[in-house]
Amino acid sequence: MTNIYGKTIEQLEEYFTNMGLKKFRARQIYDWLYKKRVLSFDEMANVKKDLREQLKKDYSMEQLTILDKQEGVDVVKYLLELKDHNKIEAVLMKHDYGNSLCVSSQVGCNMGCSFCESGRLKKVRNLSSEEMVLQVLLIEQDLKIRITHVVLMGIGEPFDNYEQVMNFIDIINSPYGIALGSRHITVSTCGIIPKIKDFMHHGKQVNIAISLHASNDALRQQLMPIDKAYPLSELIPVMKEYIKVTNRRVTFEYILLRDINDHIKEADELVHLLKGMNCTINLIPYNETSHIKYKRSTEKQISAFFDYLKQHKMNTTIRREFGSTVSAACGQLRSNYEEEN
Repeated sequence: MTNIYGKTIEQLEEYFTNMGLKKFRARQIYDWLYKKRVLSFDEMANVKKDLREQLKKDYSMEQLTILDKQEGVDVVKYLLELKDHNKIEAVLMKHDYGNSLCVSSQVGCNMGCSFCESGRLKKVRNLSSEEMVLQVLLIEQDLKIRITHVVLMGIGEPFDNYEQVMNFIDIINSPYGIALGSRHITVSTCGIIPKIKDFMHHGKQVNIAISLHASNDALRQQLMPIDKAYPLSELIPVMKEYIKVTNRRVTFEYILLRDINDHIKEADELVHLLKGMNCTINLIPYNETSHIKYKRSTEKQISAFFDYLKQHKMNTTIRREFGSTVSAACGQLRSNYEEEN
């Protein structure tokens, strides 16, 4: 049975018009789902009983289950169980600008980035749009807060699940739904060029972040197999086109790995690669895990890398660290649970 949380407002309007009913019924249902947050069709008091019964036949309202929850300073990490007993993660981070939720888009990941815990457990399947929506609703309910920002940077490569991710964005962005502003939504991708091209013409002012992590193809191919299919010589021109078409700034994510990609040589290559682009370079101190060989760069190396970029007028930030008391690396909580069970 289809879960109703995976339906956009337009899809529900079509559902009702096909039944010979008015489109406003879709807004009525959305109001119950996303404003009043009821968990049963029977609670939809202004919907006629026969229509509630039909909705119960056609749709489920099944929720996700919290398996584990780890809390640190300004961070809460969740291990969630899906209907088919697969597990995913979501992470709530409290910033001075609001509450940001990192959402998973797949069970596992096939991109094979050598530094990533998520990719160590291969892709099982894509998440449906309702499974992404329900991560937001469940955590808002559990913490009794309003999520103000959503980032698709959890387990999975969002553009390897493009259609469902775009459905998810439409649902949480809808003024009748969760009503999250486009500029408060960020999609992170390792660089699947055809989908980036589709995304640039989608028409929404959603942010994009590119997982770069290297300043040249030889190094990037060691770290990220995707670079063999979509090398920097193709990716960077597409991102320049993206900036021109959307008039939006792009973020380039760069995890600093000790003695791998954190030398001044790589910083200099990064300057030449991205100079002149309307972009931000977000440097990320690495979260070490017991399963992966890479080590976090020293504070001295991080500072030197950052300073070099700033000296060369590159808009650069260092990501605030969360989760020193939780399983911080993406996919680590799921990985630990699978091993223990």
